[in-house]
Amino acid sequence: MIDEYKKLDIRVQQWIFKQGWANLREIQCLSIEPILSAETDVLISASTAAGKTEAFFLPAISAIADQKEGIGILYISPLKALINDQDRRLESLSDLLDMPITPWHGDSLQSRKNKLKRSPAGIVLITPESLESLLIRDAGWVKFAFSNLKYIVIDEFHAFLGTERGHHLLSLLHRLEHLLGRLKSPIPRTALSATLGELEKVPFSLRPNQSLPCKIIKDSHSTSTFKIQVKGYVNSVGVDDKAPIDAEYQICQDLLKFCRGGNHLVFANSRKRTESIAATLSDFCDQKIVPNEFFPHHGSLSKELRESLEKRLQKEQLPTTAVCTMTLELGIDIGKVNSVVQVTAPHSISSLRQRMGRSGRRGGPSILRMLIAEDELTKDSSVIDKLRLELVQSLAMIRLLISNKWYEPADTSLYHFSALLHQTLAVIAQWGGIRAEQLFKLLCKEGPFQNVRVENFKALLIHMGNTELITQLGNGEIVLGLLGERITNHYTFYAVFKTPEEFRVISGVTTIGTVPVDSLVLIGQHIIFAGKRWRVKDIDTDKKVIYVEFSKGGKPPKFGGSGMLIHDVVRQEMYNILKEGDYKISVGDQKVDFADPPAKKLFHEGIVFFNAAGLANRSLLQTGNTTYIFTWLGDKIVNTIVALLIKEGYEVGAYAGVIEVEKTSLEDAKAILQTLAQAQLPNETILAESVLEKQIEKFDEFLPDDVLSIEYGNKTFDTNGAKKWLEKFSREVSKK
Repeated sequence: MIDEYKKLDIRVQQWIFKQGWANLREIQCLSIEPILSAETDVLISASTAAGKTEAFFLPAISAIADQKEGIGILYISPLKALINDQDRRLESLSDLLDMPITPWHGDSLQSRKNKLKRSPAGIVLITPESLESLLIRDAGWVKFAFSNLKYIVIDEFHAFLGTERGHHLLSLLHRLEHLLGRLKSPIPRTALSATLGELEKVPFSLRPNQSLPCKIIKDSHSTSTFKIQVKGYVNSVGVDDKAPIDAEYQICQDLLKFCRGGNHLVFANSRKRTESIAATLSDFCDQKIVPNEFFPHHGSLSKELRESLEKRLQKEQLPTTAVCTMTLELGIDIGKVNSVVQVTAPHSISSLRQRMGRSGRRGGPSILRMLIAEDELTKDSSVIDKLRLELVQSLAMIRLLISNKWYEPADTSLYHFSALLHQTLAVIAQWGGIRAEQLFKLLCKEGPFQNVRVENFKALLIHMGNTELITQLGNGEIVLGLLGERITNHYTFYAVFKTPEEFRVISGVTTIGTVPVDSLVLIGQHIIFAGKRWRVKDIDTDKKVIYVEFSKGGKPPKFGGSGMLIHDVVRQEMYNILKEGDYKISVGDQKVDFADPPAKKLFHEGIVFFNAAGLANRSLLQTGNTTYIFTWLGDKIVNTIVALLIKEGYEVGAYAGVIEVEKTSLEDAKAILQTLAQAQLPNETILAESVLEKQIEKFDEFLPDDVLSIEYGNKTFDTNGAKKWLEKFSREVSKK
């Protein structure tokens, strides 16, 4: 492999020499032959900063080095900032080959776009939304400009997998090949990612119709060094002469100590916590009469504020800590970051790995501190708090990441009807008119929406006709209706994603706050909000209001889980850790401990309760007049059992994967679970019909109710998984 670089264009070889590289990395050598062949898709999976971008661009640029007319490479990114970053990184290489590079998104310079319009050539860096805009508004130019397209590369591919935006992207690529007459001679696609679960299944997600084979390239010699510490904190209310302890204030004090004087990223999960932590740290700087180094970064901030913070990190001239949500998770080059801090449990393992990859980018170890606050235990503490489930979830995710190198796989069973409706409108807008069977063939039969059956698509088209999104002409062609014209003519149409809808939470006549509806909310369900327990009385989807009443009961848990669905594997690992009484990671003959003394103490409290309650060998636990159900499975199965119990008239809530059934004895809970195990369970779609607010994705509001129920049910519930657990539970009870 030492001489692989000799297959590259001589000018590319010169560029490599100018970088002072002794040799190419393993994935860069392995990528040269398949990319130069242009006969296969390529999937490059390697850790952050392993040279994935160069692994693609060095051979791809070599292949189009002498192509004078037409765009040769189409680079697609989930982020505008990442496009700007790649534009900067590729500048010296493109100058050497006299090859134009054009970033194309809403904030790109119009002069560069105009130059590409006049003489299309070289490399285009684009977001899916800008590509959609081009296909709808200027398909003729796209057909001309991309007529010699040799390669398509998708950066941060995991960010698209299993999402509406991902299916939008796949549909765009299929439509582009259709426009260029390349369906029979497909344009090779390369996907770059650091965190892909079940790697062997990913090629199907890269090209659903499998019209090209796919070569998987992964870094077998990856020797990432991690330094990880989990720190525990305790919130206490203070009794007698003891002062209360605010864990978040303590966390901020430690953040000041860890981060001041360097460059760091602090991931705080929610926007509210992001702002709160950044404000407290800024106050600390004022108190010490030193310049502020701590700044928030999230999607609601203005573009100017976000970009000025990114530039400050890139320049590495002033110590800077960004307190952020998911916005700085992906590969924007923000310079060398000394460490990454995660406050509260992460949403997923793949997200955690992405975040860790932001530090240690220049040869040093990746440094992660995870700061977890739990409530002090009292006689009224909830079972979730007694088990220390936020801490245990964090420990489980770290162990799965380091020991198993496991990431959540994309859910390929979803229908993505919101994106399908969007693409139906987009294709009609692009072509002016099209027949129903042509639409189905392009989008579903040969395109990415292969889970959608003919009858589902037919129902969708009929509903779109009834709501004036589309209309059918006498010759059978489908064209845009009045509403369809209005929607597709607005600039907001090009994106298929949106932030979760905020609902007001009202008790009586008092608004107690707002909550994003990104997870299951059923009438009769118990939820935790503003530190109190509430029962959902009604949901007004038009006014975006959830009506609640105060619910008596035990003290609500501090940790209710996150909006994102937790996978079965994570919950099983949590159970294993509690059962073993050990979270440490095995390295050779040694076990590595990564928790500080307060975190160890919290973990020990969780083990003591787990063992005292006998939870290693039982699934039910009664405390007072509340019975808890422990499945130790993911949220789709937990959601299903919650919905089934609510249908049976029980008062139910689910927090961190634990199902809480109020005013129910252990024997009653056992009996209903055994009854459900014997019953014919309603499928996911029927369960979804009882959910009033199902409009999660951007175009869900235009879907017919039956189609929306199929979509929501498939995304939220798992009847087969629930049935298996119920039957297993019933068998175990029968043995006793």
